[in-house]
Amino acid sequence: MRIAQIAPLMESVPPKTYGGTERIAHFVTEELVKLGHDVTLFASGDSFTEAELVPCVPRALRLEPKIRDVIPYYMLMLDRVFQRADEFDIFHFHVDQFHFPLFRALSGRTITTLHGRQDLPDLLALYVGFTEMPLVSISMAQRKPIAKANFVANIPHGIPLDMHQLIAHPRGGYLAFLGRIAPEKRPDRAIEIARTLGMPLKIAAKVDRVDEAYFREQIAPLLEDSPNVEFIGEINERQKSQFLGEASAVLFPIDWPEPFGLVMIEAMACGTPVVAFRCGSVPEVMEDGVTGAIVDTVDEAIAALPGVMALDRRKIRRHFEQRFSATRMAKDYVSVYQRLLSESGRDSERLKTVGESDFRIAAGS
Repeated sequence: MRIAQIAPLMESVPPKTYGGTERIAHFVTEELVKLGHDVTLFASGDSFTEAELVPCVPRALRLEPKIRDVIPYYMLMLDRVFQRADEFDIFHFHVDQFHFPLFRALSGRTITTLHGRQDLPDLLALYVGFTEMPLVSISMAQRKPIAKANFVANIPHGIPLDMHQLIAHPRGGYLAFLGRIAPEKRPDRAIEIARTLGMPLKIAAKVDRVDEAYFREQIAPLLEDSPNVEFIGEINERQKSQFLGEASAVLFPIDWPEPFGLVMIEAMACGTPVVAFRCGSVPEVMEDGVTGAIVDTVDEAIAALPGVMALDRRKIRRHFEQRFSATRMAKDYVSVYQRLLSESGRDSERLKTVGESDFRIAAGS
């Protein structure tokens, strides 16, 4: 199958440090290549892939301080994809809804993975106006604000099984917070939990420009008053394995409708339990009492942590392997590609895949 993967331009694919959407686009692309498909990746020029790379900007836009408006670069990229439309059987978009007007006539050959929150009021008009565009959610919780949109599958994220290794006996003795410094991620909750328990907390996190004031005004003073809390900043994938694996537990104290939460499965891959607040996808990703604890308040998190840190880390790793591998994710997408192409009348012997998925993907599954 000839597949175009269209990734965001803000980060490279894969990202050097933080970047969940770009990371998933990378995993999907590489797994599809392994399955024998002819894959082309449209991304920034500093990306690395076994697929054919079409560089749409020289390097990740976040690294270009002179760029103030990213939309023109997305328009140029989508035009480039459209000009090559006859070369592909399926177009898999990871760029929100930018492509809807241009690719409406080719909707039967497209899927759009929604990576972000969908409860923003202006989004609903897009799905009402472009009802023919097939959508994939990454959790059922993500669908709730737009339940009547054209969802064709629900495909949870996955990561390669060999990306992170189980650390069955961690020696770090600290709690970990990984992600972004942002109000919805609630690093202040993580600091409060660690201070109350008297445990060290390490924060490995990115500070986006839009969140610099929040970091400076709300979080920096807490760091200054908390000698047990260490702010590390952004870390790469190699550092992440050690950071998560040596932690006694990972704190995921979010306060927003999390679409998926990649940190949770990255921690599971290391065997590290997670204390997560009951928002968005958390109840779908976590298995309470097995991979960690799902809580509603800071007090509940504090009370749950001793039991969480005693959980069987090998069992946590097995849970990850069974549910959240990149291979499972890619095969799920192949099943959707095949079904859409069959429905649009483009199926043929040429479209039959190497390693056809055994997974049944249906809306709501």
